[in-house]
Parts: sequence; C-alpha cells; structure tokens
Amino acid sequence: MARLADYFVLVAFGPHPRGSGEGQGQILQRFPEKDWEDNPFPQGIELFCQPSGWQLCPERSPPTFFVAVLTDINSERHYCACLTFWEPAEPTQEAVGTEDAAARAEEADEGGSGRLSPAASGPLFAPKTLVLVSRLDHADVFRNSLGLIYTIHVEGLNVGLESVIGNLLTCVIPLAGGSQRTISLGAGDRQVIQTPLTESLPISRCSVALLFRQLGISNVLSLFCAALTEHKVLFLSRSYQRLSDACRGLLALLFPLRYSFTYVPILPAQLLEVLSTPTPFIIGVNAAFQAETQELLDVIVADLDGGTVTVPECVSVPPLPEPLQSQTHSVLSMVLDPELELADLAFPPPTASTSSLKMQDKELRAVFLRLFAQLLQGYRWCLHMVRIHPEPVIRFHKAAFLGQRGLVEDDFLMKVLEGMAFAGFVSERGVPYRPTDLFDELVAHEVARMRADESHPQRVLRHVKELAEQLYKNENPYPAVAMHKVQRPGEAGPLRRVPRPFPRLDEGVVQWIVDQATAKMQGAPPAVKAERRTTVPSGPPMTAILERSSGLHGNSARRLEVVRNCISYVFEGKMLEAKKLLPAVLRALKGRAARRCLVQELHLHVQQNRAVLDHQQFDFVVRMMNCCLQDCTSLDEHGIAAALLPLVTAFCRKLSPGVTQFAYSCVQEHVVWSTPQFWESMFYGDVQAHIRALYLEPAEDWGPSQVGEAPAQDERSALDVASEQRRLWPTLSREKQQELVQKEESTVFSQAIHYANRMSYLLLPLDSSKSRLLRERAGLGDPESASNSLVTSSMAGSVAESYDTESGFEDAETCDVAGAVVRFINRFVDKVCTESGVTSEHLKGLHVMVPDIVQMHIETLEAVHRESKRLPPIQKPKLLRPRLLPGEECVLDGLRVYLLPDGREEGSGGSGGGPALLPAEGAVFLTTYRVIFTGMPTDPLVGEQVVVRSFPVAALTKEKRISVQTPVDQLLQDGLQLRSCTFQLLRMAFDEEVGSDSAELFRKQLHRLRFPPDIRGTFAFTLGSAHTSGRPPRAAKDKAPSLRTLSRNLVKNAKKTIGRQYVTRKKYNPPSWEHGGQPPPEDQEDEISVSEELEPSTLTPTSALKPSDRMTMSSLVERACCRDYQRLGLGTLSSSLSRAKSEPFRVSPVNRMYAICRSYPGLLIVPQSVQDNALQRVSRCYRQNRFPVVCWRSGRSKAVLLRSGGLHGKGVVGLFKAQNAPSPGQSQADSSSLEQEKYLQAVVSSMPRYADMSGRNTLSGFSSAHLGGHGKWGSVRASGRSVGLGGDVGSRLAGRDTLAPPQANGAPPDPGFLRPQRAALYIIGDKAQLKGVRPDPLQQWELVPIEVFEARQVKTSFKKLLKACVPGCPATEPSPASFLRLLEDSEWLTQIHKLLQVSVLVVELLDSGSSVLVSLEDGWDITTQVVSLVQLLSDPFYRTLDGFRLLVEKEWLSFGHRFGHRGAHTLAGQSSGFTPVFLQFLDCVHQVHLQFPMEFEFSPFYLKFLGYHHVSRRFRTFLLDSDYERIELGLLYEEKGERKGPQPCRSVWEYVDRLSKRTPAFYNYMYAPEDAEVLRPYSNVSNLRVWDFYTEEALSEGPPYDWELAQGPPEPLEEERPDGGAPQSRRRVVWPCYDSRPRAQPDAISRLLEELQRLEAELGRPPERWKDTWDRVKAAQRLEGRLDGRGAPSSLLVSSVPHHRRSLGVYLQEGPVGSTLSLSLDSDQSSGSTASGSRQAARRSTSTLYSQFQTAESENRSYEGTLYKKGAFMKPWKARWFVLDKTKHQLRYYDHRVDTECKGIIDLAEVEAVAPGTPTMGAPKTVDEKAFFDVKTTRRVYNFCAQDVPSAQQWVDQIQSCLSDA
Repeated sequence: MARLADYFVLVAFGPHPRGSGEGQGQILQRFPEKDWEDNPFPQGIELFCQPSGWQLCPERSPPTFFVAVLTDINSERHYCACLTFWEPAEPTQEAVGTEDAAARAEEADEGGSGRLSPAASGPLFAPKTLVLVSRLDHADVFRNSLGLIYTIHVEGLNVGLESVIGNLLTCVIPLAGGSQRTISLGAGDRQVIQTPLTESLPISRCSVALLFRQLGISNVLSLFCAALTEHKVLFLSRSYQRLSDACRGLLALLFPLRYSFTYVPILPAQLLEVLSTPTPFIIGVNAAFQAETQELLDVIVADLDGGTVTVPECVSVPPLPEPLQSQTHSVLSMVLDPELELADLAFPPPTASTSSLKMQDKELRAVFLRLFAQLLQGYRWCLHMVRIHPEPVIRFHKAAFLGQRGLVEDDFLMKVLEGMAFAGFVSERGVPYRPTDLFDELVAHEVARMRADESHPQRVLRHVKELAEQLYKNENPYPAVAMHKVQRPGEAGPLRRVPRPFPRLDEGVVQWIVDQATAKMQGAPPAVKAERRTTVPSGPPMTAILERSSGLHGNSARRLEVVRNCISYVFEGKMLEAKKLLPAVLRALKGRAARRCLVQELHLHVQQNRAVLDHQQFDFVVRMMNCCLQDCTSLDEHGIAAALLPLVTAFCRKLSPGVTQFAYSCVQEHVVWSTPQFWESMFYGDVQAHIRALYLEPAEDWGPSQVGEAPAQDERSALDVASEQRRLWPTLSREKQQELVQKEESTVFSQAIHYANRMSYLLLPLDSSKSRLLRERAGLGDPESASNSLVTSSMAGSVAESYDTESGFEDAETCDVAGAVVRFINRFVDKVCTESGVTSEHLKGLHVMVPDIVQMHIETLEAVHRESKRLPPIQKPKLLRPRLLPGEECVLDGLRVYLLPDGREEGSGGSGGGPALLPAEGAVFLTTYRVIFTGMPTDPLVGEQVVVRSFPVAALTKEKRISVQTPVDQLLQDGLQLRSCTFQLLRMAFDEEVGSDSAELFRKQLHRLRFPPDIRGTFAFTLGSAHTSGRPPRAAKDKAPSLRTLSRNLVKNAKKTIGRQYVTRKKYNPPSWEHGGQPPPEDQEDEISVSEELEPSTLTPTSALKPSDRMTMSSLVERACCRDYQRLGLGTLSSSLSRAKSEPFRVSPVNRMYAICRSYPGLLIVPQSVQDNALQRVSRCYRQNRFPVVCWRSGRSKAVLLRSGGLHGKGVVGLFKAQNAPSPGQSQADSSSLEQEKYLQAVVSSMPRYADMSGRNTLSGFSSAHLGGHGKWGSVRASGRSVGLGGDVGSRLAGRDTLAPPQANGAPPDPGFLRPQRAALYIIGDKAQLKGVRPDPLQQWELVPIEVFEARQVKTSFKKLLKACVPGCPATEPSPASFLRLLEDSEWLTQIHKLLQVSVLVVELLDSGSSVLVSLEDGWDITTQVVSLVQLLSDPFYRTLDGFRLLVEKEWLSFGHRFGHRGAHTLAGQSSGFTPVFLQFLDCVHQVHLQFPMEFEFSPFYLKFLGYHHVSRRFRTFLLDSDYERIELGLLYEEKGERKGPQPCRSVWEYVDRLSKRTPAFYNYMYAPEDAEVLRPYSNVSNLRVWDFYTEEALSEGPPYDWELAQGPPEPLEEERPDGGAPQSRRRVVWPCYDSRPRAQPDAISRLLEELQRLEAELGRPPERWKDTWDRVKAAQRLEGRLDGRGAPSSLLVSSVPHHRRSLGVYLQEGPVGSTLSLSLDSDQSSGSTASGSRQAARRSTSTLYSQFQTAESENRSYEGTLYKKGAFMKPWKARWFVLDKTKHQLRYYDHRVDTECKGIIDLAEVEAVAPGTPTMGAPKTVDEKAFFDVKTTRRVYNFCAQDVPSAQQWVDQIQSCLSDA
C-alpha cells in the first residue's frame, strides 16, 4: 500500500530577490509541514510549476494542468501534478510588474515615442499553482482531485478545503496486483483507481500511440536506438502535457530495459544549461526556447509539433541489426496503417474497424516487446552465477553472447550491452528466483514461434495483437469500471472575476486529519506483499540460435576433416604427412568452425593423458594454437582463447631432466591474454562451475563446463541450482546459512589463487628481458586502454595512478616485468574479489601471495629459457645468395624476411590457378644497385622453386612500415613495404630473429642509396670506381676540358665533320664511347674518327689538347643532333662561315658556351636569315630561354617541326593583342617581341612553298579574303568554343572543316586534298596561356590553343596506375572489374590518348605542308613527348634501332629533358618525387607498335628495357638534366686513354649494341617497312592497351632487363636423353608469373637461330652472327619465291594489305629431322580470300597444281637422294632432298626426306646441259672435287654437290637418261 499523494503545495508569484524584473515562485503553504520520514519534500518545485518563468499577464488565461517529473538523489521519481490559474495581482506584485514594464519601455524607446504608461495599462494577473507531489503516476486522478479543489474555491461550494486536502493526503491505495479501489475526498465525489496486474510492466495509456502519430515510424525508431545507445534526446513542443506524454512513451518502448540517466520531461527555462551536460539524457523543453538549443552539437532534437527528428552530423546512431530493422518497420506500418496492405486491391474488403487509440498503443508496445525478445533471446545462457548466498552475484558474458549470436560486428547490440540500462537489466532480471512477467515468458517460450512466423506477416500481426491484449489487460484489469463522478467549475467559472483570492488554509485542521490517519495505520497489521516468486525459465540454449545467424562455409565439412587428420598425424608421429597438411589447416583456421574443431580434438588428446609431446609435435601444436588465436576477432577470441586456456597448461615437452616447457610459454604474443575482460569472464565461468558443483549431489556433478557451451538439456544448469537454493534459503537455520556462505567464499578464493597462477603463466615472457611485449600489451602498458573496457571508473583511476608512479618503467634498463605483471594481477584480484564478496582479510592474503607466485614462476622460467636455448633450432631454409652484376656490391647482407602476397593474384595462386609461390621465406639483400629478395615458397606443395623479386634502388618511390602476420607462425611482426616505379613491390615481414635495429639500419642504408647527396654517388658512377679504389678521385676539370676550350674548337671541328660526305652510307654507327682496351670489332672499322684530320692551325697555342681531348671536341659535332640535321639536310657550316644563301636553315653555334640556354644543345638549327645576336633577344620571350629551333624537316612537304618553351606574358600573345606596329621608341620588352615576330617571319619565309608564292620572302600580299573571312578558326570561335582537342581537330586543321568526318576509333580521316588557304606556321600552345588572343588574318601563323596536362598530373596519375597494377595488399574480392575501375581512375590512358591525338594532329599539319611550332609548358616535358612522337610517326628512320636511339639522344638528352629532376635522382630532388614523362612517351610508342607491328625494327622488349633502365641508374645515359650538366661532370665524352681489362658499359646504347650482336632480343622479326609510310594510329582509349611492362613479372629470376642476370642456366636436357634412346617427354609447365615467357617459350625463329648456333658449335665452326643468318634467310625467301613461281614476293603481298593497318603473320614449320626455315609472309590466314592470295594462285605453275592431285606416296619417284645445292647469287650451299620424276619430267627438291611440300622444281624441258662443276665459296669442305656437277637451264646454272664421287656420277647418269628419254 502507498500514499496517493505525499504533499500538497500552494505556490504563488513573488518578487525576485535581486530586484530584477522577473518574478519568482514562492511556496505560500505546504501540507503536511513536516517531511515524511520515508519521503523528504522535493526541492525546486517552484521552478517546475511555471517552466517558462513566473510572469504577470495583462489578461486572465484559463487554468492549465500538466505533470512534471522530479528525480531525487536516490533516483526516485516524484510526479508533480500542477494546476495553474490566474488571480488579479496584489499591489506588491503589481509594483514588480510595473517596474518591469517601465524598464522595458525605457529600454525599447528612449526617443519618447508615445507608449501607454504602465499605470494606464489596466489590471495585471498573477499565476498561482496548486501542486500535488506523489511517487505514483496516476495523472487522471491528480487532475480530477486538483480540479475538484479549484472548483470548490471558484464555485464557493460548501465544503471545507482543509478536509478535502486532508482526505487527499491520507488516501492509501495498493501498488499493484490488479485491485480496484474507489476513493472519495468528501465533496460528493467518487473516483475509481485501478492498479496494474504486474508492477514491472510500464503504464503508457496512449502516450506511445501519440508519439508515433506525432513523429512517424522512422523517427521513433531512430529515437529508440538513440536512447538505447546512450545518446542525448531533446523533445520540443509548445504543450507541456505532450512533452510529458512523449517522454513517458519513449520510456515505455525501452521496456524491459530501464532508462537510468537524466530524465526530465519538462525542463524549466532557468535550468536550460543542464542541456550541455556530458551525460546522456531524455529532456523536454518548451518550443519557445528552441533558439537556445540551436548550438548544441551532440543532441538529437525531436520536434513534436513539427514531426521532425534532427540528428547532428557528429552523432551516429547505429540502426538495429538487419533483418530486425526492416521486420520491425514493416510490422509497425501494419499496425499503424492497416489499410496500406489493402490499398491496391481491386475489391477491397469493407474497412475493418481500426483499434482504439489505447489499444493501438499496446499493439505498438507489443512490437517492441517482440523485438527485445528477438535481440536478447538466450541471454540467460550467458549469465554467470558468481555467488548464490547471501545475495546472488551475477555477471553477463558479453563476448560469448555476441559471438554465439554471430553479431560480433554489430555496432548497435555492442553498445546496448555495454550500456548502463543493460547492466541494470542483468542485475534485476538475472536473478534466478523472482516474480516473472510477460517478457520472461516471451523470451523463454516464444522464440521458436517468432522465428517460424518471420515470413508470414498475418501470423506476426496475430501474435502482436495477443501480446497487446495482455498489455491492455495489465493496465485495465476491470474493463466495466464505474464512471468517475467529480464536480467541475461552470462554463464561465474560471474566467469570472473571482472576488477573492485563494484563501489561506488552516494548517492545524489538515495536520490533525493527517495525524489521525497515521495513527490508525500504525494500529493496523502491516500489509504483507505476497510476491509470487518462481524459477525464471531459461528458454532454448544459444546454440540453437547460432545455426541461423552465422552462415558456415560451404566446404566446412571438408576443412574440418583436414584439421582432424592433421592433428591425428601429429599425435601418431607422421610428421611428413602433417607438414603437407599444415598450410591447409592454417588456412582453414580462419573459419570459426575449424577453430572449435581444433580445440575439441586437442581436448581429446589431453584426456588420453598424452599431453607430453616430442619437440616436433610440440612445435606443430603451438603453431596451430597461435594461428587459432591470431585469426580470431577481438570478441570471438574470448570463446576460442577460453577453450584453449586449459590446454596451454596441459601440453608440454621435456627439455632436460626436471625441466618441462609448457605450451603457454609459446603462445603469449596475443592481446587477449592482457585483456582484463577476458580473465574476468573466464574466472566467473569457472567460479560458476565450481559453485554449481558445490550444491549438486556428487552423482549429478558433470565437471566444469566449457565457456559458452550449453550443457545437455536434462542436466540442471547453474541458474536452476541457484534458483532452488534461493527458494530454500529462508527455511535454513542460521548456522547452515553461515556454512554455505563460507563454502562459497572459499570456492571463489581458491579460484582467485588459481587464476593468479594462470595469469602469471601467460603474462610472464619466457625471456624476461623481452619487455617489448609487455609495453605493447593493452592492459599492462597502456592505462587508457585498460580503462576503456567495462572497468569501472574508480578502477581506471587507480590504474592511471599506479602508472604515474611507475613512469620510468619503459626506459629502465632492467625492465620491471615482474612489477608490471604483479600490478596487473592485483588489479584483477581486487576487482573480482570485491564483486564476488570475498572478505577483506582474504583479499589482503591474496595481495601478499601474488608477488611470491610471480617470483616463483620467473625462477621456473629461467631454467626453461636456458634449456630451450640449447635445443637445436628448427632448420630454417638456407639463404640463397643472389647473382650480382659485375661491379655490384652487397651493402647489407641478407636479412631474413617473408615476402608476402601484394594483391597481384598470379603469385599467390589466385583465380588463375597455379601454385602459391607467395608467401615465400628467404632474405632481402641490399646492393649498391638493387634491392633483392631471394627465397622459397612457404607452401611445401610448390616444391623447390626459387623466388626472386628485385628492383633498382633508384626506382624506389615509396617505403612504409607495416605490421603483418608472418605466414608460418602467424605472429604479428614488423614489416616493410617498398614500392618501385618499375612496377615491383616488396611487401616483407621481418623474421623474429631480425632485430628492430637491423630493420632500421636497412631502411637508413636504403634511403642513403636511393637519394645520394650528389649524382656521383649513384651506381652508374661508383660502378667503375671499385677497380681503382687506390687512386684518389680526380677533380672534375681533369675529366673534361673547360667549356671555353670546348667552344673554341667546336666550330672548327664542326666544319670538317659535317663537310665530310659520310652521310651517303646507309648504316649509321654511333660512336662507341669505350672500347675497353680490346681491339675494335670488325664492324667498327668504318667508324668516323675526326682526330686524325685535325690541322695544327685549328689549335690555339694556349689550349694544347691531348689527343683524347681532341677526340672529345669533335665528338660534340658527331653527336646525335648534328648527324640527324645532316641526314635531314637542315644545315651546314661552310669553311668560311659565310652563309650559303641557297640553304634556308643553318647550324648556329650561338649556344656553344650554353650562355643563351643551359638546357639546349650547343649547336642549333635556325633560319638562315637570322643573325646570332638577335637570338639572345628572342630567347627572352620564352620560358627558360628555350626559343623556337628547328628539330626536323619533312622530306616530302619540306615543312619543318620546331620546338620551344612556353611564352612569357609578353611575346607572341602580346604581339597578337597589340593593334598597331611597334613604334621606334618603345621599351625593350616590345623590341624583343618585335624580334620575335621577325624570327617567326623568318621561319615562315624559310619554307619553300611560301617563299616562292609571291616572289618575295613575306606573305604581306596575302589578302584576308584569301584566308576566308576570319581565318580558318572563324567558324569555331564564332560558336564560342575554343579549339580543344575535339575529335575532328585533325580534319579541321587540315583545312577540311566539316567535309571529312573523322573515322571511328579517333583516327584522322584519310589524307585527301588540302585547301590552299592554310597558315604557313601553326603554333601549338597552352590554352591557358593563349587566352584572349584575337585572330589576325594578316599573320602567316596561327595559334592552336590546346588543353594539356601538367607534369604534376602525370605524377598523380602514375601513382594511381601503380596502385592499380600493384595494389599492395590482397584485395578482399579480386575481380577484373576492380582493376579496370582503378585503371580508369588513374586517367593514365586518357593522358596517352591526348598525347597521341595531339601528335597525330601535328603529323597531319606537317604532311599537308604547314610547319608546326610546339610550344608547351617549359618545353622539356610534354613538348618533348609530342615532338618525339611526331618524328616517330612521320619518319621511318626513327623506327629503326639506330634511328630511335638518335631520336632519344637528340630530343630527350640534348634538348634537356630533366631526367635527374623527374627521376628524383639525388637528395635535392627527393621532395619533387618521381614523374615518369619519358615512360609515358615509351608507352605511347608501345601503343603505336601494337597497331603497326611491321613498321618497327625494334621489339616491344626494347621499349621495356629502356623503360626499366631510364630509372635504374645502371647507365649514365639518363642521369642529368642537360648536356651542359653532363659536360660539366665530364660525362658526355669519356677519355680514351689506355685501360686495363674490359670495362663495364657506361652507356645504355653501348650495352644495347653489344647485346644485339649476341642475341635478337631487341629485334622485331616482323619488320617489313613501307617506304615513306606516315603512321596515323588510332588514339581513342578503347584502342589503347595496358602495357604488359606494368603487369607482368618473372619470379624465377627477377626483372629480365639485366641480361647477364636473367640468362640463368637453361633447362637441363642431357639427362633426359639417354644414349641412343629417343628423347623422353620434354614438356614442362610454364607459370605465367614465375617463368620469363620469352625464355621459356621462345618464338619459333629465335628457337631456330639458337638451334643453328648450337649445331655450328657442335660442328666446331665459328658461329655466324644471328643477324647475318636472318638477312640471308629473308633474301633467299624472297628470291626463291620469285624464281620458283611459288608465292608472291613480300612486297606484292604487303602492298595488298589495307593501307592503314598491316600486321604480318609468320608461319613456321619445323621438321622432325633437321630443321631449316620456311617463312610464308601472309596478310591473312585464308590467303585464297584476299587479293594477294588470288595473285599467288595465278602465278603457280601447272606442275605445282598437278602435284596437288597426287599424294606424296603415289608419286612416281624414279630416283631420289640428298644433294647440296648452291642457292641463288650470294647465297650459301644447302643440303636438300632431290626427287627425279620421269613421269612429270622434272627434278623436285624438298627440305628433307619426309617433307611433303615441294620447295622448288627444275623443269627438265628447260635443261640444256649437265656438266662437271667446281667447288665455289662456301661449298662443303670434306667432299671430293669430282663430286660437283652443274645443270645448265635456259634461265640459270644450278650448282650441285653429291656426298661422294660415285653418287655424283649416278645422279648425272640418271638425269642424262631422263633427258634422252624425252
């Protein structure tokens, strides 16, 4: 029973104490005046009566009623029902009000605008409030009671107010139990109070339904989740009653959890600062104060009037886990809007009557009740009973619950379980013996039903309605209730002018009534609350729920079988078998089922007492345990770690007599062991098992259960036992009770000692000097992470304090491991013993014991550590030494590492199948040139394959530290990830034997080699210095002549060199820079040497040059530029330096001192008419002084290609913008731009077409009409669009505006006619630079603004390309789509598309006769790319090996592309990073090569080779930024002094030359160029291919670009061919990512050439060069094709191929006996269908056709045998199989005996004579002279040679007889 009302209070308006304008509430009277003992008077009622503040009103308002809630210090809620009415203000009150009004008037208006004086404003009304304070929530009763009191006062009823209030305060009603009580206050009234059936179920009336109406389903759900996950929730409304209802509704939804934070449904205005409290809350505030709530950043605001919920950005409210979220949503919509389901029906049923609001309220609550039952199902199986007597102590095992529900990752449930509400839920509902309610029944018995109903909405709705009925019945147990009868004031009552204020009541009368009632109560017997307590049902165990929520692997049965087999092999001692299975087991252990299976299997072996293992078994078991623990998630870990805990102290091995090592010393490296929660849950689990055993009969005892595993159904759980004990407890005698309490406490105590031991086992490292582990451990070394768990805040404080005192712990040399462990164990013991009710004496005893336990264990471990060191270590694989280049030295010897998979699938046996080569175990070496990994795969099934991955140190682009698992032991280790721009990635984990200092040293050395302080520190320089280490390095000036000397001699030598007519020679041999002391090979004899021809007069006396220096001087002239200029006929230096007027261009030595432009070469091509001194001024207009110079001239159209840097602000742009010609008195800037205009004019005039057009050198006579109105761009610019790189730019520029649309693929249209109205010179410039340029029709040049990308965009794009091709970490789900998406994001192909597009555009212009000046950025990046591509596409010479070298030397090296800067070669360039401009150019060439494979003499491998070595710093070629820098360093010309021994190649070209002589690696067999072919490649992205340089690798030997290293020993074939026997199968498996495919599967021609060399070597002949052989074969092929009338010559074939695209098919046959070469050049495999095929057919002789109709067997072969036949002119002798056919009257020859295809025919009808012959050059040496004979035909003489003289005679006789027969 409880009082209906505790206090009645009358509160009125009073003045503010500080004299401010606002009033405040004053308590006039309160009854009773003394506080109740059990319930003191709540403070602050005055504030809550008027939440908006106490103010006077000018007019009377109707009375209002609301219920506010106050919470006291004991978390008890007091309901304050407030009824407020207004009375005329008393004079004192009015004075306050008028002062207030006057003050406001003055403030508002000092200018005196007329405002009513306060006196004239009429009467004011003051609020007065009647308050009823109660601990019960009967709002309707309170409303009626207060209404009655107010009615008595207003209507003046003849009832004493004192008696009514007295009766109200003495009214006592039951709390619950469903009883009904009628009360009367003695004023003729009657009210019926119903109490709910169950006290624990909340009462919501209609509040939940109203909340849903106001906010909608989604909003309420998000508020529900926010309140559960402890966020701050704020309700806004203008109605106080609605605020109260909304808050009540939200709390009702949270049932069975109770909200335990701040709960204030109505917050007074004066307390608004409460909203900035850091704790969660649910608060309601009047909407008038909405503005004050705006700046709250972390509060979720629900506006009830507007129906919105606003969640701030910084707050994330986790949603319910799926599928519960969507299911709940749909059920709620069915309840709230039942017509939604029927809305679409054609014949809707008559509308069902919707539930009443009260019923709907209960249905909504039922939905949430079901939701909680689904969320928390099986929670009772995760409760740990730690104590039963004297009071139950219960803990919840959160990790087990989440793990078994499969919701470890779920954010929502995690937060709910960690929240205060759930902690309350456990302590309240965990009790095993208590009254139960609806929720207990639901969660225990209805789970199966709810799961079955999931897919049947109607059944779900039926269940909801059933639950709703029960909830409704709980609130309204007596539906037919008698009506209340309470008087109300009349209609006009409240607003009539009440003649008198509310009277002052007589305290004595009220107090007397209250005292009377109290006395009567004391006399009555106490009402005993009869609680119906029962055992709470546990429901189905968790395991049943698990099956649904976690999807097991499809092949898990197979995996579990593997795990079981492996373990049985280990224990049976079959180690080899186990070793094979181990990798599969380690992979399987990533699945949860496999981990459980492992634990169960190991348990079986312990039970059989075979826990003492030998060393190998021990290692296997420990590795599996480690893997098990490593792959767990942080929560799942607890389940597995808990099951392993008994095992790690069971498995052991004997190290020596008396010394045993247990498994725990090898599995300590896991965070779980240092997590306090883990130990707590383990401890509580064990305590529960022991306490249960304490009360069970011995027969029933079934031993401690494993954590989280439900016992079988028929066994009594710990909760059942506890329930039984709680029921019996009151019946036990006092002694018995004491005995039980003591037994339980000693159980807990003994477990605490046991766990102190266990923890010391797992926390003390085997080697106590290893402190690293302890520092990293969360609980031991880092106080924050120790306290962010469920540890209480007070404990966290103590952790922090103990750490402050020990702050020197980490730095101390002898680390206090023991101290740290003791503190950790003590904290644990403190916490669990306090919670479990261990007495303080026992606790002190424990604290004394812990240090002894730890110390004892440390002593044991010392012996174990000592002995374990003596064990022979497990044999690690031997380190494989890498092969090094000559001169390459090891800087750091091998550090043991594991090479891990990096996201490229092939190496790890991904979707392509193949072996798992990675992870591999080996070592990483650092040399002066490379970083090299060599090792072997860890997977034993792959076999003894060596894995090599390396890249040049100089190519390193990014290095980052990582923390990774080693693949074998699954331990976390430090690692390093190195990424290189040669598309290699080393992702390594250091072996545990590699200390952190070694790893750090490796990083430092790597950094030092990658960024040397000076370029002389790079490998290309240090390479040679190894041999001459004794000599000090000479100064730079010794190495090279000074620039001054150079310039003096430059011109003189140039005259001679260029004057010499060596250009007519076809083959250009670039000067080889070093001969290295050996005699020059024969093919270098024709090299031009300038030094002999120098006249003495050319040397000035001051500079007496050594002969080698003279060589150097002339070399400048011999450099690429000059040779090329001469080839192109661009300029000469005549002997007197007088201009040869006939030549439009000249070679100018103006830059010989590099004074005008440092980044240009010394000799430049400029127009003949421009003086040298003018060039200085022109250069000022261009960035970096890179003024326009000619770099190429078209042989056909004589148009020239120029290059320059971009323009400065002045210059051409200004020149276009200026209206008038510059006047003489203008500034220097203008004069230089005038020079520039002249210069461009001179360029235009130098072009023959334009010079001859009007007879003089300018185009001033060209009228604007000629240029078509606005000029050619008029049509484009008029449309407001500048000329970008549109698809049709090429055609538009070629003067075909809209006539010829471009083809698909982005190819330009066929070059057709060209309109004459074309500019002489197009300047291609940056769009941004040329803004605002007006077209001027009188100019002969025209600007083409294009948008280009900058170098930094290339850098960014390349980084993304690297990430796409070499991801770095294995993708979660690798798919081709993800690679393509990354590739697209990188925009690399888009940039290549733009480059090709611009280049094709320039090619078009040049081809049509206009010159082009490319003037982009600084003139050394994109300009160089475009200019080089244009020359490559336009001039076939540059598509040869020599030509391409020349192109790179001229455009990239001489014209100063900044290789050093872009490649970040030195420390200075480190910040700028790697920008692959040259690589991008090579990629463009590769794209063209793919489209025109027959046009290039070099192979794709050559491009990759250059791509690799331009960043490798192996050669000096690509080192510095310009010729100037190379000369300064003495790089350009090496001295030719005497050298001892062979020298390494310094130049990449020299290396290519040497290699090309030995092998056709750089040669393209398909090379069959068409003369003067201009290439126009397709440039659309769809036509571009990703270069395989980026994606392929060979793990067998590393990158194949260092030829000496790549050519390992070939496959051994000898053993496979036993003497005399046929060869066995020579098949071998070629793995795409392991073998180098060109080596493993060479193409047929390379194979034949190799075979040829091998045969020559066997015969002891001097080997012939492969190139000579190949040339001879090709020539013979053509000739024989012509002579024998079989097959057209290749030119005929090729000419029939479509003009734009040609690809060459090479078909090869290889015979089984001796293989010779047969080539058929064919444009199409079905040759009959093409034009070439039909021509071939026409040329075939009749005899050839005849042979088609007879098979080889049925041929009439009169005589046959082998003869040597001399080929056509200049061809060698060859052995052929000859057949004399008398029937067809012909002599046929074949390659060999079984060859069915005839190689040639001699028609005997044409034979004139057969005569003896003589041996000619190249004939077989061993044969007698008489064995030679000749057959003379009308066409030619055939020379033959038989094997000996008799067979020769026989052949002659046979042929003669055949002739005579004819």
